[in-house]
Amino acid sequence: MNESPVRPSAANANRQIARAAGTVMFAFVFSQLAGLARRILVASAFGAYVELDAFIAANRVSETLFNLIAGGALGSAFIPTFTAFLAKGDKKSAWRLASAIANLVVLSLSLLGVAAFFFAPQIVRYALAPGLAEEPALQSLTVNLLRIQLVSAVLFGLSGLVMGILNSHQVFLIPALTPSMYQLGMIFGVLVLAPKIGIYGLAWGVVVGAAFHLLLQVPLLLKQDSHYTLSLGLGDPAVGEVVRLMGPRLLGVAVVQLNFWVNAWLASRMTEGSLVGIDYGFSLMLMAQAVIAQSVATAMMPTLAAQYAMGKLDDMRSSLAASLRGVLFLSLPASVGLMLLREPIIALLYQRGNFDARSTQLVAWALLWYAAGLVGHCVLEILARAFYSLHDTKTPVLVGAAAMSLNVVFSFAFSALFARLGWMPHGGLALANSLATALETAVLIVLIRRRLKGIDGRNVAKGFGQAAAATLAMSLALIAWLQFAGRTSPWVAVMGGVAIGGLIYSLGVWALQIYKFTLTAK
Repeated sequence: MNESPVRPSAANANRQIARAAGTVMFAFVFSQLAGLARRILVASAFGAYVELDAFIAANRVSETLFNLIAGGALGSAFIPTFTAFLAKGDKKSAWRLASAIANLVVLSLSLLGVAAFFFAPQIVRYALAPGLAEEPALQSLTVNLLRIQLVSAVLFGLSGLVMGILNSHQVFLIPALTPSMYQLGMIFGVLVLAPKIGIYGLAWGVVVGAAFHLLLQVPLLLKQDSHYTLSLGLGDPAVGEVVRLMGPRLLGVAVVQLNFWVNAWLASRMTEGSLVGIDYGFSLMLMAQAVIAQSVATAMMPTLAAQYAMGKLDDMRSSLAASLRGVLFLSLPASVGLMLLREPIIALLYQRGNFDARSTQLVAWALLWYAAGLVGHCVLEILARAFYSLHDTKTPVLVGAAAMSLNVVFSFAFSALFARLGWMPHGGLALANSLATALETAVLIVLIRRRLKGIDGRNVAKGFGQAAAATLAMSLALIAWLQFAGRTSPWVAVMGGVAIGGLIYSLGVWALQIYKFTLTAK
């Protein structure tokens, strides 16, 4: 029996989702490149030394305020409620809700910012970076940088809400470009301001970037026939619904931010440059994760959601399994490649100006242990989107909160273990993240198998086995190449390694597929 044709409305919706995904992906790649350019310029200007440690620690406060009040938690709660009003044609209620949330965001972030401004010395000394506070000059520097950047939390909070409003109106390109505007603001800070006022220029660059982040969206917001009202909406049921929906996500965000604070607290007591090491190492791993996993997850989620809505669980299991195989196929060689080529990659990207060989070693040591967790981070991205497709945000959030709590315990344990072994202890912080993420991924695999009554595990395991065997061959070839290349130019080591590794991995996968085909034919 032939399946019924897709209704025109459904087909139009699918095309709209595909166009939106392509738009967001283009902007996302552009933002990643802008972020890489910013990190290269900052590394050249400041290196992995104590000034940049102070900046990274100070930046953690404004980022935490933004993420707790107006980050992903608010977006996931505001957009469904706001969109529901728009779908019903009730624009008055929609804009009353948007106005109330905007007022609450600005008020709450401003009050918290004022409190953080006055208690900045205590925050730095006792909660954020006690290692930096041991020297009065470094404590004063960190406090000043923290106070400057607090303005950005308010700007980002309002900009995040505007992004949700525009997305609800099916406007995606400009909101998706806003992260690159933030990076451009920091580039302005390091190129124009830093030569005159040093590390303070980078802090003011954060504020400039936050302003760009908001101002880029304002013209489009004004075109949406918006109506602002000066109200907090304390008795509005819609405002209460947004606050209620924020609960589970807020818990997850808070635990993740706690983990970042613990890492900053521990790294500040380690060797100078340890904060830079974990920040730059984590960013490089996340770039690979974003290219591999978020691209697959973005394309996958609309399909899974549609399959679930139509009750096609067999198709959903098949699509999820195919996505997992694809991510494993890419993330396994990427993980090993980053681990083996870490030093020439970092030297190629960053080693110039004040970023010397010692800085390269600090970042490379962190990247080694972060890259070990790349597969877990990639698979986790796919599994989380699968749960969201099932209209279940609570499960991944609760599992993630438990995993990040465990990450805090691991951070203390592994950093102490590394120190006893005579290793740079900030590598233990990276290992803690990788192990906690692997455990989180394992738990979600078990739970999604129960929810879907299987995920075609045999085919996923076969795909993993093929990728692992080809990766092993690739790693042997890379080790031989690095022995041959010796102390050649980072350009030669990286480009040759990528070419040889990619060729061997591709040949390995091809050979395994031919072998499988031969066995099947027999």
